[in-house]
Amino acid sequence: MTPPGWYSDPQASYLERWWDGGAWTEHRRTPAGHPAPPPPAAGASGRRARAVALISAGAVLATAIVTGATGLRTDGARGPGDTTIDTAPSGPPAPSLVVDQLNGITLPVPAGWTSPSAIAQDDVVMTTDGTYACPADSGRCRHGQVSSGTAGRADGASPRTVAERDVPEAAEAAYGHDPGGRRPFGGIRSHQVVKAGRVAVAGRDGYLVRWRVRTADGPGGYVQTLAFPSAGGVPAPAVLRFVFDAGPDGPPLSDMDAITKGIRPTR
Repeated sequence: MTPPGWYSDPQASYLERWWDGGAWTEHRRTPAGHPAPPPPAAGASGRRARAVALISAGAVLATAIVTGATGLRTDGARGPGDTTIDTAPSGPPAPSLVVDQLNGITLPVPAGWTSPSAIAQDDVVMTTDGTYACPADSGRCRHGQVSSGTAGRADGASPRTVAERDVPEAAEAAYGHDPGGRRPFGGIRSHQVVKAGRVAVAGRDGYLVRWRVRTADGPGGYVQTLAFPSAGGVPAPAVLRFVFDAGPDGPPLSDMDAITKGIRPTR
């Protein structure tokens, strides 16, 4: 069960090749000054992931991270990845973008959002700035985050089917039990579907489902799953999860719509 990641290309050992957890992809890169791990012999299935990076004005500003599952909990850890920081040119900053390399898309980063740091879940591509004390636990939580993954067992399912299947899991991961089995919001009491329908994503026909989740402690929040065909050659649909706290401290829902509308193909 080899996790997704960059490994030595079995066909060209001087390159690294992306292993998606179940098969080799066509994405290759030159190693960044250190040897890659040996190539995997077997893969895993499930909600697979890709490498992402935060760029501004064409320069890489944050690490490429390998993605997996989602959650709103923060535990002082980061996922694996290679950090490359380039000096940006002087002048006013350009809007930041998250580059999802395997799905072949970019996502805009709204004002008040930042690259992930000190997060136990390694699929998170952006978060709101800062943390707060979780309502029902001694840990730290964030008011918003967006994660990127791939439907591991799509089996030809439509984006609508993928989104409808994923949103309950996304809600439980965000506001139910965290990966450590704790309940930072006291658990989910109820949910309501507030938005669902087809949406164009990077020129492709996608589907989103948005829930309003009410929790035992705290204001609850909004959870959205967005599924659409990958533009990067990955056969399984891309899956983006949005988690926004409700209440005055949560990010505006307009950010959720702006990120969705701002997704563009990388080529």
